[in-house]
Amino acid sequence: MFKKNNLFLGILYGFIPPVLAWFIFAVLLKNDAIMMDKPAAPYLIAILLNFVMLRFSARAHLDKTSNGIMIATFACTLLIFVLKIYAR
Repeated sequence: MFKKNNLFLGILYGFIPPVLAWFIFAVLLKNDAIMMDKPAAPYLIAILLNFVMLRFSARAHLDKTSNGIMIATFACTLLIFVLKIYAR
């Protein structure tokens, strides 16, 4: 089921950094961190981590995994953009 080159596994890998960023900054630190003057910064760092994972999976010729990571990155970026517009 969990082969190395798997779309579902790529989506799972792609959602780990944003969910981890949300858990650390929103739940554990309760928005009292130094970076919270820019509330989207932790999520943008998570997206950059996704791009690093995307680069490594593309170099390893794991095309389906790369596609999954890109789908998750796009979904998280779109979600952050939409929430930043409607949170005003």
